[in-house]
Amino acid sequence: MSRIKKLRSASAHPARWLAWLAYAGLLAGVFVAAGYFSFSFFVRSGVTAVPDLGGVSQAEAEAQVRDQGLTLEWDERARYDESVPEGHVVRQEPRAGSLVKRGAAVKAVVSLGQEVAIVPDVSERALQAAQVTLAAAGLALGRVASVFGSSSRPGTVVTQDPPAGTNVSRGSDVDLYLNLEDRENLFLMPDLVYRSYSDVRRYFDRRAIRLGSVKFESYEGISPGIILRQHPLPGHPLRRSDVVSLVVTQVDAEG
Repeated sequence: MSRIKKLRSASAHPARWLAWLAYAGLLAGVFVAAGYFSFSFFVRSGVTAVPDLGGVSQAEAEAQVRDQGLTLEWDERARYDESVPEGHVVRQEPRAGSLVKRGAAVKAVVSLGQEVAIVPDVSERALQAAQVTLAAAGLALGRVASVFGSSSRPGTVVTQDPPAGTNVSRGSDVDLYLNLEDRENLFLMPDLVYRSYSDVRRYFDRRAIRLGSVKFESYEGISPGIILRQHPLPGHPLRRSDVVSLVVTQVDAEG
């Protein structure tokens, strides 16, 4: 009988040790968890999230940062921005939502708004020179049209839109209107083919239009003294200073 009691006592001894070990492990886990949460609470109790200042005014940004227990520092390097109005926050550091300790500084950059350029005066300038001047001012060449004017040299700027001195966004287009020669001195080249060369010459002489090269060629089936080809072509703008060249059927004597 005593032998059976000894066997039972020996078998119960490891079970009690296992129970004590499990209990000790549970206590250790509780202490570790309590320590972790206590430390986390201690650390996070002095932490706050950085507010989102993007696009808000300077006064509102200062109020939001102050409410979170933070300080605001303005970066001296303000910059132009097409989408953020002047005097509003365009960039911040740290970014919105970041966790920082109370009292930390948030740096912000204020927008200068759209970059403005002043339209230069390009009147009386040739197209290429006007384009260079506009590019130097941060502007682009817009539409180019031709108009009749008497005060400017042909091919130079008569007027512009927007006018000189206007404040516009940088990169804006400026339309230019170039002067054509006075309407009285400009003609449209008529169709001279199959017309009499002598009649055309008299017509041009009366209007002081210069006849340049006149070549004579034999052409079967067409009477002598008839214009076969011309340059410039019909419909081309023609000035008094331009030269007209003709090819005419062969005649016995030029005249």
